[in-house]
Amino acid sequence: MDAEAQESFRQFVANRSSALLRTAVLLTGGDRHAGEDLLQNALIKAAGRWNRIDEPEAYVRQILYRQQVSRWRLKWPRRELSVAEPPEAGAGPDGTAAAELRLVLRGALARLTARQRTVLVLRYFEDLPEADVARVLGCSVGTVRSTTHRSLARLRALAPELAALGPDASARPSSRDHSPVEVRP
Repeated sequence: MDAEAQESFRQFVANRSSALLRTAVLLTGGDRHAGEDLLQNALIKAAGRWNRIDEPEAYVRQILYRQQVSRWRLKWPRRELSVAEPPEAGAGPDGTAAAELRLVLRGALARLTARQRTVLVLRYFEDLPEADVARVLGCSVGTVRSTTHRSLARLRALAPELAALGPDASARPSSRDHSPVEVRP
């Protein structure tokens, strides 16, 4: 790697590593250390091909997803989750509910399978369409849809407190309205 490419790589890492780390931590179920390892491995792979990469962030994200898929295919034993960290700064009386909710969500995500967690991160955190998720994971769109549905159902079962985040189910309009409609000629 020449000096110009090396400087370009350093700038990329300095500017985008925090966003990439958030994605990596989510992909690993909230395990920051595993997320850091995942990101470091992806950056090492990207550095080796840096001169040939057109879209660096997309390339590194693709490596993250594929590495995570490889990890859950290996079925590594689950590591212990450290919770000895204090809540975020400024989480006084007003911020404790948000911090508690994040902990509940993190615990529920950690209890999903790696495949379920990966599909949810790609669909909702990365906001990828189902077709792109299917392409990244190497499966069909139907598999992505069914995995998303089952993952959300399991997430709701594991953490019913999360239902307070969405609109009340009774207030949602029904997609199938069977009320009579008057039709005039």
